[in-house]
Amino acid sequence: MVQSDEMNPKPVQKNYWFPAKKYGYGWGLPVNWQGWVVMVLYLGLITAGIFLFPLSSEAGLLQYIVFAVMLTAGFIAVCWYKGEPTRWRWGDKDS
Repeated sequence: MVQSDEMNPKPVQKNYWFPAKKYGYGWGLPVNWQGWVVMVLYLGLITAGIFLFPLSSEAGLLQYIVFAVMLTAGFIAVCWYKGEPTRWRWGDKDS
């Protein structure tokens, strides 16, 4: 019995913005312009937060921490959605 290509389609490779790390858990640096835009925007907003919130006061420091946690959660969500699925990797042994 001959199997046709329709029965065994080739896996579709998604256009990931963030590839999985080769060692450990998580994502590496972006591989296309969309990923770089998200990363630069995240870093720019984290830096801008230093100037937006007066870190000399206790209330300003708390506001900055909340701001940074929210931005980081958003950045991780984008990585999760647009990045390669992650798992613990041991380099070439996981190929």
